[in-house]
Amino acid sequence: MIFVCSRLNFQSPLGQWRLTSQDVASSLLSSIGEVRFIGISFLRLGFVLLAAFLGYHLGAPQIANVEFPWLGMTIGITLAAAIIAIEKGAQKIPPKVLLGGLLGLIVSLLLGHLLTISLLTIPLIGDPDNIALHGLVHAGLAYIGMVLGARKGAEFDLNEYKKLFRGEAKEENPKLLDTSVIIDGRVADICETGFLEGTLIIPQFVLRELQQIADSSDPIKRNRGRRGLDILQRIQRSVDVHVKILEQDFPKIRDVDSKLVALGKELGAKILTNDFNLNKVAELQGVPVLNVNQLANAVRPVVLPGELMSVHILKEGKEYGQGVAYLDDGTMVVVDSARKYVGKNVDVAVTSVLQTTAGRMIFTRLKDDFEREESLESKVGR
Repeated sequence: MIFVCSRLNFQSPLGQWRLTSQDVASSLLSSIGEVRFIGISFLRLGFVLLAAFLGYHLGAPQIANVEFPWLGMTIGITLAAAIIAIEKGAQKIPPKVLLGGLLGLIVSLLLGHLLTISLLTIPLIGDPDNIALHGLVHAGLAYIGMVLGARKGAEFDLNEYKKLFRGEAKEENPKLLDTSVIIDGRVADICETGFLEGTLIIPQFVLRELQQIADSSDPIKRNRGRRGLDILQRIQRSVDVHVKILEQDFPKIRDVDSKLVALGKELGAKILTNDFNLNKVAELQGVPVLNVNQLANAVRPVVLPGELMSVHILKEGKEYGQGVAYLDDGTMVVVDSARKYVGKNVDVAVTSVLQTTAGRMIFTRLKDDFEREESLESKVGR
């Protein structure tokens, strides 16, 4: 308690201690960490002393039939230091790699025993060459087993095995939703139409980002965040998809998009988004992406040159005399010689269609101008 209190801030003007739950918790955690470190240090020191003691008493009677206690103690301390160094290095190895290496070692040693004793029938006693051959076979197989086991262990998905033991079914065709596609809202319409199947996974860090946007002091951001939360409730009420909130997080990664890519790699899931930059980053790292904007462009009505349509001219175009209109799905329509018709409905004829990364653009001319040009071309052709 004295150690904990010594870490608390002395902030009261009257000279009294100001205790808060956060200070007490942080001090307790720090104290526990230091106690654990001291305990491990004493354990290592005891192991070195024990190795030195055993080495001193064992000595080395095999060397010229003379005991060398100090040499034995030195060998014991050296072996203890090597074991402690291996233990420290093993702490940095992921558990999956350690487990894979251990399993590979066990299987390879069993295989070596089967190979030397049962198949090759090499006697272990009586000939030093046979002993050396046994050691060579076991050492070679142990090395191969540990290396292959460690490498393959890194590819194991422990979460899938946990679900298997718990009796949980594996998620079929999982898809990760990012913040932008939730706020966009079109994903809810896609879910209601039944075109989107499988499990929609919403990570907890995406929910936190939505909540931060909804709590923003900026009214525009606040409305966007609240819209995103409403869209999530709408998706959860859809009967055609299964929605799952995932608690898994990556504390070392700060950016939400990077967390999504890492989670997509781990789960083997696709990322559902409308963010162009996230789309490119995910594709570069081998994570499949479903872009809502690309889907919208793919399902837009196909228009052919010469097709007639009626549009409302909203503004002037970049080129002289041009007018700009928009279809119901947001497709931009550029109309030649329509600047004087801004704010009016006109009949136009399609001349060409341009597909870009931002969407589709339709170039048209006024119906009367188009028909007049067609008639002139037909007369010239005659």
